[in-house]
Amino acid sequence: MSAAEAEPTLIGSVQRALRLVDIVANSPRPLPAKMLAAITGLTPGTTYNLVRTLVHEGYLRSEPDGLVLGSRFPSFQQQIDARGVFLARVRAALRDVTEDVGATAYLSRFADGEMHLVDIVDAVRNPRVELWVGLQSSAHATALGKQILADLPDDERLDYLSRHRLEELTPRTISDRTTLLTQLEHSPGWAVDQEEYVIGATCVAVPVIAPGVTASLAISLPADRAVVDHDLVATLQRTARRLSLQLGADTLDAGSGGAEFTI
Repeated sequence: MSAAEAEPTLIGSVQRALRLVDIVANSPRPLPAKMLAAITGLTPGTTYNLVRTLVHEGYLRSEPDGLVLGSRFPSFQQQIDARGVFLARVRAALRDVTEDVGATAYLSRFADGEMHLVDIVDAVRNPRVELWVGLQSSAHATALGKQILADLPDDERLDYLSRHRLEELTPRTISDRTTLLTQLEHSPGWAVDQEEYVIGATCVAVPVIAPGVTASLAISLPADRAVVDHDLVATLQRTARRLSLQLGADTLDAGSGGAEFTI
């Protein structure tokens, strides 16, 4: 057998398609096709043709701000915590909230002892709150962060607060540790910040709990038009429960951080 015959026959288009999927799978954010072309050096035409095929076959999914993994990606069912798979699950839930409530939706997650903002989906009528202070330094002043702190075991909550200063971001920020701990310990199963992070914005968050996942789902609304009532919180809770189940939770009830809205 000649050397040429011994070499495997490689299909260039397959290699290029796999490269696109690999890049999307390892991205913390949705990637536009134009950016994929820039990263890979492929022509825009080739990239768009490959992306169109991958979306049609279910290996990628197109979002308004870029591409995420599709449900046919091999690890979509088995490796929920993989970066791209987690993002794709979260993105679908945030889009549902944005469409149902008409407000920008956020998801944050506690991992390796810190708070991380995972994703944001903007609503046209109620654009996102400008994140002028990162979540790692503002958990005490945001509904996203306070919901996670409320869900942490006591020792982890105290450890986190011992490592982070409670900066007064607005006159409404709770900067006293004892006051904050009291509020967290009496959490009704949802959290709110009323102009504690930024003047003019009210945010509401509910828990997203699954094996190995402590996260929170939130929306932001203009403070002068924010109505935090049963219907709003219940809508967020329903989406959060669906996402929790998708991320591997067997059950979610009042005893596992999904308490119903009470006044």
